[in-house]
Amino acid sequence: MKVLIVDDNDSTRELLKISLARAGHEIVGEADDGKSALKAFVELRPEAVLLDIIMPGISGIAVLEEMRRLSPAAKVIMLTAVDQDAVTAELKRKGAAAVIFKPFSQTDLRNAFELIK
Repeated sequence: MKVLIVDDNDSTRELLKISLARAGHEIVGEADDGKSALKAFVELRPEAVLLDIIMPGISGIAVLEEMRRLSPAAKVIMLTAVDQDAVTAELKRKGAAAVIFKPFSQTDLRNAFELIK
């Protein structure tokens, strides 16, 4: 699957790239803030997006909403360190295909991608 990775932490993006490549996914782009994420989403047309919630500039939640407005079928997997039912419910309401909690495992990634096939 062609994937766009969006996270403001370089180490997290690198870990995701390695993990997803091992699982057979193609990383088509990366972004470290919301504005860059939206630009990459429009230009690269990824099949899936891994999107952090807390980033500089535009929040991941606002980016999720805009991606879903631009492409209602967008498959967006949210990344967050906030493990709260209310946050998860809000993300699902706004169109997140799955939510992964940091720190995540290879199994967490695999399970999330199984949900969006």
